[in-house]
Amino acid sequence: MADMTSERSVATTTAPVNPRTGRPAGWAQASVLLVAACLPVLGAVLLAPGLPSMTRAFADTAGASVLVPLVLTAPALLIGLTAPFAGRVADRVGRTGLLTVALLLYAIVGTAPLYLPSLTLILASRVLVGLAEAAIMTCCTALLADYFHGPARQRMLGLQGVVMSVAAIVFVAVAGALIATGWQTPFWLYLVSIPLALLAPLVLWRPVAGEHVEQLPALPWRSFVRPVGVTLVGGVLFYVAVVELSYRLDELGVTSASSIGLISALLSLSSALVSWSFGRLSRLGSRVVVPAAFALLGVAYVGIGLAPSAPIVVVFTLVAGLGSGLLLPSLLSWTLTGLSYAQRGRGTGFWVAALFLGEFICPLAILALNAALGGLGMAICAAGVLSLAVAALARRLTKVTAGR
Repeated sequence: MADMTSERSVATTTAPVNPRTGRPAGWAQASVLLVAACLPVLGAVLLAPGLPSMTRAFADTAGASVLVPLVLTAPALLIGLTAPFAGRVADRVGRTGLLTVALLLYAIVGTAPLYLPSLTLILASRVLVGLAEAAIMTCCTALLADYFHGPARQRMLGLQGVVMSVAAIVFVAVAGALIATGWQTPFWLYLVSIPLALLAPLVLWRPVAGEHVEQLPALPWRSFVRPVGVTLVGGVLFYVAVVELSYRLDELGVTSASSIGLISALLSLSSALVSWSFGRLSRLGSRVVVPAAFALLGVAYVGIGLAPSAPIVVVFTLVAGLGSGLLLPSLLSWTLTGLSYAQRGRGTGFWVAALFLGEFICPLAILALNAALGGLGMAICAAGVLSLAVAALARRLTKVTAGR
C-alpha cells in the first residue's frame, strides 16, 4: 500500500505545458518519442540474418569470425557503458537538443558500412552507433516520463513496450527480404532517423524553462540502486528467450526458419499484449507487478528448458512473452518513482545501461551455464530458477524502497 501511495504522490505532479501551444503533450509528441525509442531495436534485429553473408564477404580479413558478430553486439555494450553519461548531459543541458543531434549521428554512422572499405572501420562505426543509441534511448524515455504523469505515464511506458515488440516483428521481416540483395542493404534503413531528427525540434519542447543546470541534485542512491540492480539481472533474463529460443527449438527438431520465425513472433505478440495493458496493471503497484513479471519468466524458462517437445515450448513461449512484456515497463516505472525532473535523465540513463549490459551478458551467461550443466535445456531451466528467486527478492526490495 505504501508503494502505491508513493507512486500516486509522484503521479500527481502537474504535466508541463508546450510554450508554443499552451497545451500539454499529446499523441504528436508521444509518436515521435515512441518511434525513436525503437531505433536500438532496429540494429539488434536487422543485422542478425546477414551475419553469415558478412562473414563470407570478409573471409580474407584476419579474425573475421570474431569481429563480424561484434558488429551486432558492440552497440549494446556501448549503450550499457555510456547511457549514464548521456543521462547526465540530458539533465544538465536538456533532452531535446541532445536527442536531435543523436538522431542525426545515428543516420550518419549507421549507414557508414555502405561505403567503409574495411571490417575494422565498420566495427568502429558501430561503436559510434552505440553512443547515438544510448542518447536516443535515454532522452526518449526521460521525455516520456517528463511529458506524461499518473496513469498517462504508465500507459506510455506500456506503449513503449508494445511499439518495440511490434517493431521487432516488422524489422525481422524486412531484414529477411533485404538480406537477399546483399549484406550491406539493411544499413540503408538507418536513414529512418532523419525524418525523426527533423520532426523533433518542431514537435518536442523543453519540459522546463532554462534547462541548463550548473549543479545537479544527487540521485537517491540508497533506494535507487535497488531497481537498477534488479534491472541488470532482469536484462539478462529478458533476453534469454530472445537469444536462445531458436537454438532450443532446433534441439527439439524444429529446423524450418519460417517455423522458428513464427514462434518468435508469438513471443513478441504476447509481450505486446501485456505491455498494452500495463496502464491498468500498474495500479497494483511495483510490489506486485515487478515480482509477477519475474515469476512469469521463471515459470516459462523452467517449462522451455524441461519441455520434451516443440508444442510445449510454444505454450511456455507465450508465458515468457507475458513476463517480458510486463518486465520492462514495471522496472522502469519502479526506477523513476520519486525522481525529480533534474534527476530523471541520469536515472533513465542508469536504467538503460543496466538493461543493455544485461543484454550483452545474457549469451555469455547461458554459454557458461550450458557448459556447466551439460545442455541448453538445463541452462534455460537454471535461468528460470534464478528468475523465480529474483521474483521473491524483488517482492522484498520493492517493499523496502516504498518504505523510505
